[in-house]
Amino acid sequence: MPSAVQQDPGPARMRRSLGVKDGVAIAASSTAATTSIGIGMGTLAAYAGRQTPALLLLAFVPILGIALSYARLNRSEPNCGSGYTWVGRTIGPWPGFLTGWVVLVGNVIFMAYTGAVTGSVVLQFLNKLGLHSMWGLPLDPSSTGISTAVGLVALVVVTITAITGVRAATRLQMGLLIFEYAVLLVFCGYALVVGDQQFSLSWLNPLEIGSPQAVAQGMVLAVFFYWGWDAAFSVNEETRSSTDAARGGLIALVVMMGLFLVGSLAFQRVMSTGELVHNGPQALTFLGAKLAPEPWASLPLAALMCSAFASLQSSVIPTARGTLAMARDRTLGPVWQRVHPRYGSPAVGTVLIMAIAALLAVLAVGIPKLNDMILTAVNSIGLTVALYYGLTALACAVRFRDSLRAGAVRALRDVVVPAVSALSLFGLGGYLVWDYATMSDHFEANPDNGWFMLLLPALFIVAGLATAAWAKWIRHAPYFRTGRGTDADAITLPMDGEGGPLPSPVEG
Repeated sequence: MPSAVQQDPGPARMRRSLGVKDGVAIAASSTAATTSIGIGMGTLAAYAGRQTPALLLLAFVPILGIALSYARLNRSEPNCGSGYTWVGRTIGPWPGFLTGWVVLVGNVIFMAYTGAVTGSVVLQFLNKLGLHSMWGLPLDPSSTGISTAVGLVALVVVTITAITGVRAATRLQMGLLIFEYAVLLVFCGYALVVGDQQFSLSWLNPLEIGSPQAVAQGMVLAVFFYWGWDAAFSVNEETRSSTDAARGGLIALVVMMGLFLVGSLAFQRVMSTGELVHNGPQALTFLGAKLAPEPWASLPLAALMCSAFASLQSSVIPTARGTLAMARDRTLGPVWQRVHPRYGSPAVGTVLIMAIAALLAVLAVGIPKLNDMILTAVNSIGLTVALYYGLTALACAVRFRDSLRAGAVRALRDVVVPAVSALSLFGLGGYLVWDYATMSDHFEANPDNGWFMLLLPALFIVAGLATAAWAKWIRHAPYFRTGRGTDADAITLPMDGEGGPLPSPVEG
């Protein structure tokens, strides 16, 4: 008698139902412009001062080069593993695996701290409604513990919506995006007009940033601001055309740059640098209170909450699909590639990712101030993002190096721009590693301690190498012989409840 997979192979495959608009929604939600603006401008201002807009423009240059590299590689080899697959095939399986690994770890950490941020925003709403304590517990938005407890509920909600299908998730995200961007543009536009801080062209001059260390630290944070547009490439196998994923990612990236620039200028028109740094994660709420009376002053807070929920959901989606690509190469266990028979999504992997993020969020409660937790997470993720973006751009330059003989335009697009972008991020990350290593003479669990800031990225890399070694010598993953990812249509993915043996991935 035919198996369930043979009778109905459709649900066991990733469904191709997404278009450019869906890719934009996923990429924009994952980048989370409103969240970055709302909670991150104060952190950037601590390093760049009034040159924060200049820093965001400067960081856009290498990121655009990375995005063009992704688009070029995607036309050549669409795969939901994206950088993991491309780097593995072009440079080698070990750097390829590390590319996929740091994406996975970075997204999980992002979910952990964004859950706490979401909880903090919900608590700010409750405070506005006059509720400042419950069951004897103070509802303090700056408390990591209370914010995390509320954020765990948000993690469960977004996991359920991610499992029930990407199409439904992107529709929800598009609605949230329209609302939050409308609110953000209205308030920031009004701030640009009525702000009492005098505008200066020096705000757009990166040469006026205080020191090379401040530029490097600020650039890594700014790269983190832009991080997320590549989520559009993680749904290649659910997108009708591979070019739709590239268009979605590039459109979202350019839109994010415009929003970051408008947001940073608006904040500086209304707040001094001291006010911006002091308010930290509550900066957008502070902006709303300065510009409008209640209930209108709460609209930016509502937009921030929508952005936090949307970015949580859009982080689950690419992470689960990245682990799916790794699992079908046997570099991760088979549990990660189980596809839900009804919704066609990697449901088990999605739940596992949520559970790991929730565990990390609970462990991070040891950092008592939410602002310190955010700074620690952002610095750690920023370094790993620079690493995997750089490796992917380098893979583009190496793979298409023959374009150097095919004319100046193709050589510039396929080799020169990717290579320069990769070297820029490698140089930036290397300088920052050196700076962290020399800034402290002892170890202390504090975001101001250089050794502590290096510890987390180092643990990511060591854990990734250990997992890769297990996959190569214990699991005997063919990926480590060929460096090539499995074609999405070469195997039949196991559905939930199917207990039979998994077919071997194609090594071609």
